[in-house]
Amino acid sequence: MTSPTTASPGKGPAIVPLPYDATTLLPLLGDGWRERLVQMFRGMLLGRTLDTRMLNLQRQGRVGFYGPASGQEAANVGAALALEPQDWVFPGLREQLIALVRGYDLPRYVHHLFGNDMDPAKGRQMPCHPSAREVQYVSMSSVIGTQIVHAVGCAFAQRYRKDRAISVAFFGDGATSANDFHSGMNFAGVFDLPVLFVCTNNQWAISVPTARQTAAPSFAAKASAYGFPGERVDGTDVVAVYHHVRRVRGAMAEDPHPHLLELVLYRLTPHSSSDDPSRYQPKGWREEAMARDPLARLEELLDRTGVLPASEREAIRRELDAEIRSAIQEAEVIPPPRNETLFQDTLKEPSWPLTEERDSFDREQGGHFP
Repeated sequence: MTSPTTASPGKGPAIVPLPYDATTLLPLLGDGWRERLVQMFRGMLLGRTLDTRMLNLQRQGRVGFYGPASGQEAANVGAALALEPQDWVFPGLREQLIALVRGYDLPRYVHHLFGNDMDPAKGRQMPCHPSAREVQYVSMSSVIGTQIVHAVGCAFAQRYRKDRAISVAFFGDGATSANDFHSGMNFAGVFDLPVLFVCTNNQWAISVPTARQTAAPSFAAKASAYGFPGERVDGTDVVAVYHHVRRVRGAMAEDPHPHLLELVLYRLTPHSSSDDPSRYQPKGWREEAMARDPLARLEELLDRTGVLPASEREAIRRELDAEIRSAIQEAEVIPPPRNETLFQDTLKEPSWPLTEERDSFDREQGGHFP
């Protein structure tokens, strides 16, 4: 087999081993395919380890909220490695790992999760909603679908400025029912903009299954109505994700046009730390999802190719766990944002009402502002 297959319509990709060997991986991942597989494993394991640790902290009351992305590691890491550094990423709700793989500082992200005084957002944004200008990663919004039109607007600016970068909009299956999905797809099609739409179809829009989102054979099929291609890809196969995103990105570099990729995958966790999926998912769902665990599938591939022995994988596990523990220990001792940050980053030149409010608040607090 020389290339990864796209997912078939219906319930999603079949449970089959990743059909790769040294011969087929070379054209898909390039000359450094062994190193690329190691990168993929490190990135995916980082996401899984971070999810486990932070969900435990939330249950202990040490962080207020957490939205895990377990099951979407192949989509996030494959896409992150396939895109160009200058491309702008507009995430949905589970793409924080993309920012980390693109070089966002892990301790900085953990400060954000705790909302402490070293949080770049100064405690103003929900946890798991980082903004990382240094890696072209725009803060997500919990308002479903808004990032789609933001990405389209950025792509319009890129076209106007003759920029070689593209914009990438990530969104879930539920966002395809939002008005912004239609507006963004239609505008991109009409103006032929360099935007890649990536639908991470994890089968559930919180508690609403895909069967209640659309009667279309797939979400990818919707692209044709807007005048551009759409494809369905096995989102549990990191090699397939990387290959298809890289292929589309390469085509857009030569001839920029909009494109939609639907990554079919399986949510392995609750929607967020506030959710109880046992109330709506059918019996056996988790077992079915775990059978398609993207991290386990990648480890099968590593075993078969001999790229990264189990002992080396275990060493990486220990290393990543230590890095996350260290970042948490550092973040937990940092106090909350200072009161004066309430008045920072609101206006370039503070207006007199803002200055008056700041001074009044400072007097009430005992006059400690600098």
